Amino acid sequence: MVTVRNIRRLRRTVAPALVALGAVAAAVTATLSGPALAQDNTAEEIAKYRQMLAEGNPAELWEAAGEELWKKPAGPKNASLEQCDLGKGPGVTKGAYAELPRYFKDANKVMDLEQRLAYCRVTLQGLTQEEATKNPFASQGKPSDIERLAAFLTGESRGVKMNVQLTHPEEKRVYALGQKMFFYRGGAYDFACATCHAVDGQRIRLQDLPNLMTQKGAQAAYTTWPAYRVSQGEVRTMQHRLYDCLRQQRFPEPAYGSDVITALTMFLAKNANGGTYDGPNMKR
Repeated sequence: MVTVRNIRRLRRTVAPALVALGAVAAAVTATLSGPALAQDNTAEEIAKYRQMLAEGNPAELWEAAGEELWKKPAGPKNASLEQCDLGKGPGVTKGAYAELPRYFKDANKVMDLEQRLAYCRVTLQGLTQEEATKNPFASQGKPSDIERLAAFLTGESRGVKMNVQLTHPEEKRVYALGQKMFFYRGGAYDFACATCHAVDGQRIRLQDLPNLMTQKGAQAAYTTWPAYRVSQGEVRTMQHRLYDCLRQQRFPEPAYGSDVITALTMFLAKNANGGTYDGPNMKR
């Protein structure tokens, strides 16, 4: 439950964040006046900023709210989601996210976490597909149950090694589709995911861009989403992260829960195998 105590704890994280942000601003100023060395200093200050923020990650509030929603009876069937099978058996949440996306026999398709959540809300709680996927991304004054549920369920895999398998033919097909999507160029800028994320040493503004074709880069990136976005004041899911990437590439807007997003997620998740999951994390 989001209590006054939790809100006060959240406020206590703001002060050190502002101090660290001031250090980042100073480093940025230095970057404008002194090339390579200043650039290294900027990266160091950003790393310190993230470390200070991580000590009081507000995503904990989303996790707590998500756990309540998971256990709360809802929908026409007045049922909770506690019997939802995320791949390790009905109701088993520990370590489930570290093995997603995966093939689900009951749905006869490969699903990521958010697709599976929608499936469970429909089959267990009796919601329509439209109701189950309504408001996937929070906005001002409109919190998202989906983001809260995702925060709770991903947090249940914290400390677990990523272990996405390609044993079923559908898993192999979806992975191949995700790989194709990663390298597909399009949109007004003729960009692909690979334009920014298949080369070492890339940076946009102050943001280092991980090379997702390397094991280290894929692990570092994938294992830290979902994440609390300081700039947005919300926990954002992997669906939102990929949606926003495609928006910046000027691709057509993908439908929430679309199979192409699941395929791209499958490609990235499989490449991150062996990495220790550490989400929900915190991002700028």
